[in-house]
Amino acid sequence: MSIPLLDYSPSSQNQRVAGYDVGTEETPRLYRLEDCPDLGSIDELIWAAYRQVFSEHVLLQTSRQPHLESQLRNRAISVRDFVRGLAKSETFRRLVVETNSNYRIVELSLKRLLGRAPYGKDEELAWSIQIATEGWQGFVDTLIDSDEYSQNFGDSTVPYQRRRYKDRPFNLVTPRYGAYWRDKLEDSRYKWGDINNFLAMARTVTIVPVPFTSVQTDSIQIPDTSRAEGSAVPASINPTAAFPLI
Repeated sequence: MSIPLLDYSPSSQNQRVAGYDVGTEETPRLYRLEDCPDLGSIDELIWAAYRQVFSEHVLLQTSRQPHLESQLRNRAISVRDFVRGLAKSETFRRLVVETNSNYRIVELSLKRLLGRAPYGKDEELAWSIQIATEGWQGFVDTLIDSDEYSQNFGDSTVPYQRRRYKDRPFNLVTPRYGAYWRDKLEDSRYKWGDINNFLAMARTVTIVPVPFTSVQTDSIQIPDTSRAEGSAVPASINPTAAFPLI
């Protein structure tokens, strides 16, 4: 039996307040399926969904999901189901799920799927328990089928960062490096677990020999500490004077 979602108090965020601001170049562009009359505009919508869910600005060919793209181009699935498929894909699991803790996964999922930051540690804890009990697939379905998602994005709109009026967008604030670039950026001296890295570190160590100076003992006079036979040894402490008897 799955554990019910813990209660948490929503904090006052920008996206919860009705806005009257004038749109600028910082205002996120909305990508809706009903605004796509041709394949070119659908390709732009698909690219926007990849950028939002994967947070990738240079999408690799191996990260694309051709079967989902084909279904969306033929309008066999909705944008909501396309986003659901991206979040459940092996690529998302490799890039996000397998490389982060449950708390970090909750933060990234809320930003990329619901377009907002977590309300606080209580919400992160509540959703992390859901991931542990229902698994990643169930967690994704819960977010995408939620009332919050339906009210803000519906079936045909790509999720976006809601009510952003300052700072950088989420997909620029939270960059991610793959294992290759992470290894390139890390200092090799912190990776001593690999024997090759340890040997490379050891070869860089410079050993400076300490100069040895011999000690000349010819001129040292050793005093005669022996005493003659039968000589008395004077007491160093007079017990009667130091501790008088009463």
